[in-house]
Amino acid sequence: MQIPLQQYGALLANYLKPQWGAVVSLTIALLTSIALQIINPQILSYFIDTIFTGSEARFPQGSLPWAAIAFSAIALLTQVFSLSATYWGETVAWTATNALRSDLVAHCLQLDLSFHKAHTPGELLERVDGDVNALSRFFSQLVIHVFGNGILLIGILVVLWFENPFAGASLTLFAGVALSVLVGLRSGAIAPWAEYRQISAEFYGTLGEQISGREDLCANGAVPYVMYRFHALLQRWLPVYHKARFASTVLWFSSVGLFTLGNAIALALSAYLWKQNAITIGTAYLIFHYTNLLSQPIERIREELEQLQQVEASIYRIRELLSIQPRLKERGGALRPATACAVTFENVYFRYQGQNPDEWTLQNVSFSVAPGQVLGILGRTGSGKSTIARLLLRFYDIQSGEIRLGDSAIAPYCLSQLRQRIGLVTQDVQLFQASVRDNLTFFDPHISDTVILEAMETLLLSPWLKSLPNGLNTQLGAESSGLSAGQAQLLALVRVLLKNPSLVILDEASSRLDPQTEAFLERAIDRLLSNRTGIIIAHRLQTLKRADRILILDQGKVVESGDRQTLVSQSQSQFAQLLNAQTIERP
Repeated sequence: MQIPLQQYGALLANYLKPQWGAVVSLTIALLTSIALQIINPQILSYFIDTIFTGSEARFPQGSLPWAAIAFSAIALLTQVFSLSATYWGETVAWTATNALRSDLVAHCLQLDLSFHKAHTPGELLERVDGDVNALSRFFSQLVIHVFGNGILLIGILVVLWFENPFAGASLTLFAGVALSVLVGLRSGAIAPWAEYRQISAEFYGTLGEQISGREDLCANGAVPYVMYRFHALLQRWLPVYHKARFASTVLWFSSVGLFTLGNAIALALSAYLWKQNAITIGTAYLIFHYTNLLSQPIERIREELEQLQQVEASIYRIRELLSIQPRLKERGGALRPATACAVTFENVYFRYQGQNPDEWTLQNVSFSVAPGQVLGILGRTGSGKSTIARLLLRFYDIQSGEIRLGDSAIAPYCLSQLRQRIGLVTQDVQLFQASVRDNLTFFDPHISDTVILEAMETLLLSPWLKSLPNGLNTQLGAESSGLSAGQAQLLALVRVLLKNPSLVILDEASSRLDPQTEAFLERAIDRLLSNRTGIIIAHRLQTLKRADRILILDQGKVVESGDRQTLVSQSQSQFAQLLNAQTIERP
């Protein structure tokens, strides 16, 4: 799983290019700080030589006070530019990682439902946030400490060569060996850190899944099973973490040993060269000081290489996520606006990903709905009713056959335009921790309050809105606390009306409501379906009173289809028998 260098370069180029101004500022601050760190020891060396020999041969007479001022000023400027480099590095990292998060979220939203069925929200959250957080060092500290300290390392070695070639050659060899050892040890920890991140994603995915289902878990006594799953994950997690940390500890131990060896080499060289009168005492100090300074960039590079192990694991997982391509191909065709449209299924075959090739969720399904008509779909659980709604919205593509909206197949059209033409209301309405207005408009500021109020008036919901404490500004809490299932359904109907769709699909929209709320909701649905084509998916026959046509599915096949009144009048029809069995009043 070694990441090629060109992939690092591509990632940096994609997210740093838009910030070229900040990157230039970071580069200037970084290079200036490095230059000042190399210059200042030269002034201190002059002090030592001057005091030790009593002469000022290397500088003009009486320059010691000025040198002291210069040393203090350079030390202060070094801190200022180091702080500036850190500031610009963090700014670049924050902007780059936010851009990467946005790209990942947009990519995940473009993937079809089969992907989201296979990955829990917690796992995706860990990838989008956890893995990207690990990359913040890649965009800031990694650049500062690896690139910057690499330049500092080269600069120190160049100065040592000028001070004394023998010392320069010896410490260059030491630095090369030290970096080679550290880089060689780095690759051994990439796989453990990748495994660690994967188990982390599984843990958060499980956590999110269990928290969302806590009511059912507690009510059915499944808490011990949940805790067993958590303990099993933690038992897998800890050994992997130990393994990854052990590999990092080997890097740390190796660097400490190498720095100790480097100091010993510097002391031995300085003592030998000074005894040979090849260097002054100030130069001896410089060699030892620069060797200590040499340990700083090597240590920083070592730390960043350790972090790079985690970064590589995160980059691998991010690239793996980005490499998943949506099965749905976006097309550019535009749909003609219409108040109502025909719906046609013609010899449609469909199965979900991973399903047995010999099994079909929908098999040779054909039906049609004229513009302005309402189709009622019945069938047992798993017969394929909700799949029809998903296929109309192109959450999935069919294997064979054709689906038409109006006179044209839906496949060539732009997904966003297609879904704008279709309104869907399910029994599980997703509401957000936001105002009623934002929940109705999906945070679209261009929809005015006047339009919202007109929609609510059309659906006879103005009295309900007036009952809210702050009207459209009423804030909905966590999990829409304070709203009943019926009120959530009412909000969903307004959402659909604001889209002004040509086709409205109601998927078990009133299955969990009390009779009074259901009656109120039915009146709103009548208004919503006015001058629109409708599809009503239901278990309860009473909700199909407004249907013009009936479609009955069984194991993915159409077993009965026709005009509702005609089917009611035929005592042998399945629909009539279902009505008789449930003693529903025949309209």
